[in-house]
Amino acid sequence: MSSNPIVEYQTSPSQYKHIKLAFEGAIATLFIDISEDGGIRPGYKLKLNSYDLGVDIELYDALNRIRFEHPEVRTVVVTSARDRTFCSGANIFMLGLSSHAWKVNFCKFTNETRNGIEDSSRHSGLKFIAAVNGACAGGGYELALACDDIVLVDDRSSAVSLPEVPLLGVLPGTGGLTRVTDKRHVRHDLADIFCTTSEGVRGQRAVDWRLVDAIAKPQQFQQVVRERAEKFAAQSDRPANGKGVALTPLARTLDGDRVAYEHVTVEIDRARRSATFTVQAPAGAQPADIAGIEAAGAAWWPLQMARELDDAILHMRTNELEMGTWLLKTSGDAAAVLASDAVLLANKDHWLVRETIGLLRRTLARLDVSSRSLFALIEEGSCFAGTLAELAFCADRAYMLVLPDDTEKAPRLTLSEMNFGFFPMVNDQSRLQRRFYEEAAPLEAARGAIGQALDGDAALALGLVTAAPDDIDWADEVRLVLEERAAMSPDALTGLEANLRFSQKENMATRIFGRLTAWQNWIFQRPNAVGEKGALKVYGKGEKVAFDMNRV
Repeated sequence: MSSNPIVEYQTSPSQYKHIKLAFEGAIATLFIDISEDGGIRPGYKLKLNSYDLGVDIELYDALNRIRFEHPEVRTVVVTSARDRTFCSGANIFMLGLSSHAWKVNFCKFTNETRNGIEDSSRHSGLKFIAAVNGACAGGGYELALACDDIVLVDDRSSAVSLPEVPLLGVLPGTGGLTRVTDKRHVRHDLADIFCTTSEGVRGQRAVDWRLVDAIAKPQQFQQVVRERAEKFAAQSDRPANGKGVALTPLARTLDGDRVAYEHVTVEIDRARRSATFTVQAPAGAQPADIAGIEAAGAAWWPLQMARELDDAILHMRTNELEMGTWLLKTSGDAAAVLASDAVLLANKDHWLVRETIGLLRRTLARLDVSSRSLFALIEEGSCFAGTLAELAFCADRAYMLVLPDDTEKAPRLTLSEMNFGFFPMVNDQSRLQRRFYEEAAPLEAARGAIGQALDGDAALALGLVTAAPDDIDWADEVRLVLEERAAMSPDALTGLEANLRFSQKENMATRIFGRLTAWQNWIFQRPNAVGEKGALKVYGKGEKVAFDMNRV
């Protein structure tokens, strides 16, 4: 484990330092009010509403509070509590002090949160308006870009900008360029001017270039934002009288090399540089209808399990960098998982079930884009069924035990309707579509097996697992696979895995993550950014940057 303090992703509004929430009927307002002295690590001040990982953790929590605790909310207005400053983006001094791994994890989590805003807009009936009431630069503009609508105050000074290239020698954000082109369709020559001009664009020109949707004079700004928020709210089907679910704190135990929740455990093997995630099936009586789901609240198994798995992924990704192989296991009653899936399917249009499916979707997608080798081990006592079978399909490889002499005890893999489009990856493919290159025959064969408890040979015949060793070969085969993986370059594996996991379809989200992996990783390593006279190192010191002018 790192010698640095553990990064904690759990928080609540009573603990926020940087985000404030206000609710008025169908409209929630999320105020950015970043405490200068509230950095998650020492050594820098968060001036001008600049942010670090701690701010993003609060933002992520606040969005989940809105999703689950306030079903009456249909529009979220994102604005600043400061006059003349919306958000100046990621804190430059933080980036200059941070390790490469910290920068990349920070950027990845930031983008996952922004992608989650767009995911809620697409699936949940939540719309987002960026009320840009002051200077909006870099990652601050990226936050605005994630929203459905951007209103910029027309006060002759407030501008939107992506100034990273002229000021810092790094690529504009990890999603900024992509959203400017793919989402807002800013013409490429205008985008070139915009991203190489440190002062940004303001007023009517920002509208004409499609950088914002509307401008408003300071006296009319709040009214214009309110009218647009109400217009969006009128189009949503989120219930005005829905019963919210309080997201109570997760019970988690950190005990040496073990991370334990009620339904998820992680066992760390430092010698093998691996971690074993085990997800438990629901136990005991489970809700069968909406009344039961609402009564269970945050303890409803799909919701609690998704929150625990999400927290475990984030904890391991940030705090255990050397655990390069994650083994994915399940345990419990497959019938209970399938019964849970049936309840999800039957009530998929109810706002709470829809939000829970959304959290599961985003959590599984977080697993897909984690830079770790993922191996599923389908052993005796496993319950890779329905929603939990997605863990096997997330994996780079899935090994399934065969017991020729005791077929009753042999593990089974069972598909449900939830495996066919309810949990798409970030490229909008289901994992089975990715697996079979969207070819009709294997997909139809898999769909024909819904509800069948498939043993290793049957799962292998359908192409659902990588290998199905018997009990004589199982231990040696798994050991050799793990030893082989641990001996390979983690950098090479990260590139290999990302290419193979997202090998077919591209969309805005995959381009964001691909550019994060390739361009940002490379640029953040170059001397022009982090060398002794690199832009990130001399920023704010009054020294002149010294670029190596060779094009590589």
